[in-house]
Amino acid sequence: MPPTAPLSTTGPAVAAPGERFNFAQHLLATNTGRATKAAFVDDAGTVSYGQLDERVRRMAAGLRGLGLKREERVLLLMQDTTDWPVGFLGAMYAGLVPVAVNTLLTADDYAYMLEHSRAQAVLVSGALLPVLTSALVKSDHEVQKVVVARPAAPLHPAEVELEAFLAAHAPLSKPAATSGDDPGFWLYSSGSTGRPKGTVHSHANPYYTCELYGKAVLGLTEADVCFSAAKLFFAYGLGNGLTFPMSVGATTLLMPERPTPDATFKRWLGEVGGVKPTVFYGAPTGFAGMLAHPALPKREQLALRLVSSAGEALPAELGERFKRHFGLDIVDGIGSTEMLHIFISNAPGRVRYGSTGWPVPGYDIMLRGEDGGPVPDGEPGDLYIHGPSAAMMYWGNRAKTRETFQGGWTKSGDKYVRNADDGSYTYSGRSDDMLKVSGIYVSPFEVEATLVMHPAVLEAAVIGVADAEGLTKTKAFVVRKAGAAVTEEELKVFVKEKLAPYKYPRQIAFVDDLPKTATGKIQRFKLRDQERGT
Repeated sequence: MPPTAPLSTTGPAVAAPGERFNFAQHLLATNTGRATKAAFVDDAGTVSYGQLDERVRRMAAGLRGLGLKREERVLLLMQDTTDWPVGFLGAMYAGLVPVAVNTLLTADDYAYMLEHSRAQAVLVSGALLPVLTSALVKSDHEVQKVVVARPAAPLHPAEVELEAFLAAHAPLSKPAATSGDDPGFWLYSSGSTGRPKGTVHSHANPYYTCELYGKAVLGLTEADVCFSAAKLFFAYGLGNGLTFPMSVGATTLLMPERPTPDATFKRWLGEVGGVKPTVFYGAPTGFAGMLAHPALPKREQLALRLVSSAGEALPAELGERFKRHFGLDIVDGIGSTEMLHIFISNAPGRVRYGSTGWPVPGYDIMLRGEDGGPVPDGEPGDLYIHGPSAAMMYWGNRAKTRETFQGGWTKSGDKYVRNADDGSYTYSGRSDDMLKVSGIYVSPFEVEATLVMHPAVLEAAVIGVADAEGLTKTKAFVVRKAGAAVTEEELKVFVKEKLAPYKYPRQIAFVDDLPKTATGKIQRFKLRDQERGT
């Protein structure tokens, strides 16, 4: 079999941004003819495109009025409401750099991010103000102003309410004269090991993801209503719920609460804002929970036409079960904070369950072996991506920047296999999760995907543990569905019948839940630490 070489992906014809390019202004200008159309809908109401334009420019003027200078950072610690895009785009419009952060972290995390980003102002939701206040106390870094959206209590002198802040400033008449290569915003990596990394993206990067994926692959239009379980502070959620829909003039339904099955179904059924989503973006963990829920809606109750998944690889059985119930495919793909959005994906009308799909036109893919050279089809290799939306750097971390961004290629940290029959790519796990059992590589994900095919299994995670001789063997941690019963031996036999015998888990532990990141990714390293007693 010939080795896997870089693909000469031409992709759709996408014009590069001009010499002067401000992404926030680009989105506002795209929707100048839609002033009365709903742009964002949340539990409290609707903001039209015309209202959004004015609010974004007022926010830009207000931040400038604080004396903030070009490229200074603004920490954005906000729940998914109509205020989030105002803060994010307002900062970009002013030539400032919004730093969107996870709303589920601790005061220690935010203290680190404040110091690391040197943010000069903070935009925060009222519900998150107490944890921010604790972070400011812990941090040695001082900010000039804290702007609070929807405060729940009276504010201190250093704090100002968002609506008063906007009302005090006339809309900024023109955007900052940024270029496509100027820093546009930061996203922090999930930081499953060590401190999260401040990933710096340019003004042009979201433009390319909109053109190459939102429009060319997903085929979004202004008639769509988009709803994302992934929050806006994630790279996946930012595209799903802000940049993609605004790039075509669609409407976005935002949800500040956790994406539980009940909360998700409530939005699917149009019980918030009177709109039903036509496009839903989720993750495998969420789909598993919804399919196991007793209140799962029927297909005819929904308006969905497209369903997307990312964040972790989608098990084939889960996608097939979803399609049997709803008559819709789940379009699975892989993206990353470093690449901003998805670069390998299935597509509407072209889905191969069990694989992540094909390279998104406009992105090149290479699989490399331990020697750095290409690997043959059918063998796992480290995944590298070449594309126009790669991040500029990790802020203040030259060593990690050089390790990840290599001469135009971005190292993902994932292992993949290219399938010779159709050129699709199948996930083999994180590079540091791959197991070598009896001298042969075993993908934890492959074993996990097989385990969840059993009707009694809700979720599974597989790690390597040392036996009495110090040899690596597989151990599975299994969450059973509510009320379901299955034994360890039954599951071992089940896996042996479907995979090569050496791949079955030698040990199986039944647990109530699995450790996960805020994005729903299983944290196998915590299971490994637990086994080692560390």
